This record gives sequence, structure tokens and C-alpha cells, in this order.
Amino acid sequence: MATTLNLSLPRLTTSLGLLLMAGAAALLLAGPARRPAPAFPLPQTAIVPPATLLHRVDGEYSRAGRPIDAPRVEIRMGRPLEIMRYQVTAADYARCVAASACKRLEQPAARGDLPVTGVSHSDAADYAAWLSRETGMTWRLPSDREWAHAAGSRFIDDARGLDPENTNPALRWLADYERETSRKAARDAVPQPVGSFGANEHGVHDIAGNVWEWTQSCLRRVSLDAGGRTVSETTNCGIYVVEGQHRAMMTFFVRNPKSGGCSVGTPPDNLGFRLVREQSWRDRLPAFMSRRLPA
Repeated sequence: MATTLNLSLPRLTTSLGLLLMAGAAALLLAGPARRPAPAFPLPQTAIVPPATLLHRVDGEYSRAGRPIDAPRVEIRMGRPLEIMRYQVTAADYARCVAASACKRLEQPAARGDLPVTGVSHSDAADYAAWLSRETGMTWRLPSDREWAHAAGSRFIDDARGLDPENTNPALRWLADYERETSRKAARDAVPQPVGSFGANEHGVHDIAGNVWEWTQSCLRRVSLDAGGRTVSETTNCGIYVVEGQHRAMMTFFVRNPKSGGCSVGTPPDNLGFRLVREQSWRDRLPAFMSRRLPA
């Protein structure tokens, strides 16, 4: 009995695999009717492959009561990331406004090919929801880690590089002064048409250039003791990480950073965004089936 069962198991596995594949194909064919294609071109996207990267984590860290740089850790991005090649443009956002799905801007850009600026985190979320409805795909803001992964070699680590054991306040003041001076110089840049800053190794354009971009990562404050152990950690989702030529924290309703709202350091001049497209189960099914079916 046991011998018969063992001999028929490969055949059973193969049959089950074929049944699963047939069922998956039926699900794909019998899926909901496709919605009409939107009357505007779909966003161009880039696929960033899985990778392990050394990343300075987001958050405000203190050790024994003194501000320190956030730690740099190795993180694994295990899935491909599909992200817009370009920042959302003024023309893109205007379509959402025309559809009464996005709030009007206080000062719309003079040209449609400029990245949209003067948008809050709420505005970006409204646009993502509208684009998802129009395309039948799921669009959202990237997390801080996803943004850094997409930025690749263009991610700017603006840590002060201080020895956490050093208690000399003058060294910290000098490091802060140098960092804020470079940040103020970056603020003088005027937004350029999308694509003006070229593409990185992943085919993502203007990243860490042109305008700063909203993420979906909330502000974290982490307190460490003298030995480097975490004492407390709080999360504030009224404030979000924005990425660009440096990392900053902005209140969710702020549209114009120059009016205030940055939790620490020099705020960016212009806030824009780009979105990530989440893969649906239909997108992931072929890869899943190829891993599960016998060779």
C-alpha cells in the first residue's frame, strides 16, 4: 500500500499542478470586465530589482539625551519595486483637479511639463486614489526605504558623521552649520521640466533632484540609552518623511514648506511626489505558479 502511494505521488503532484494552472488561467479569463482605458497616457514606470542595501534608517535618534545620527543598517528589499520614472507633473495633477478629485493648487505651475509642486501629503494621497480608480491599478506613495531603494546611487546620506561618544557640543554645532548651509544652497534651485536631471541606474529620473518628494513613512523618534539600547520609540503620523537632496519631516497638510511645518532643519522649497504601483495577485500569479509547479 505504502509502495503504491509513493509511486503515484509524483503523478498526483503533476496532476495537481496542471489543475492549479488551469484554475488560475480560468480565474484570469473570468476576471471582472476590463474598464475602459483612461483618456490619458499611463505613467511610465521603472522596475527596480530586489536587492540588499545599506540604508540609514529614517527617524530622529537620541542617545543618553543627545541627538545622534540614525543607524545605518542592512535591509533586504525582497520584491521588485515598480515606481514612476518621473515625478507627477502639473499637467497630470490638473487632470485630477478637472475631475474634482483633487484640490486646486494655490499657485499652479506655468508649464504642464514641470513637476507639480505646492502639494500636501493629503493632496498626493487624493491623486493616488484618483489614479487608482481611473486605471484599475493600485497606486500609492513609496515608503522611505522604497524611495531610497529606487534612488540607488543617487540617494544622499546627509548624516553629520559625528562620533556618538563625543560630548563636545562645538563639533555638533559646526556639523549642523555645515549641513544647514549646504541645504540652504540647495533650496535656491527652481523646478525644471521633468527629465532635466537625467536617469539613475534603475531608469528613474530626477530622483534626489528637482523637487522633494512625499513618502508614506511617518516620523519616528527613537531614544537610546548610553549603551545603545532602545529606551523608547514613538511614531507620529501627522508628520511624514520627505526625500530629495536631503531628508526632511513635514506636517501632512503643509503645501508650502517655506511657510513652516518642518520638524527640524532647513525645509525644502518645493514639495512634489511620484507613486509606486503595487502588483496585484494577477501580476504575481505567473511567478508564484512557476515556483510551485514541478519541473
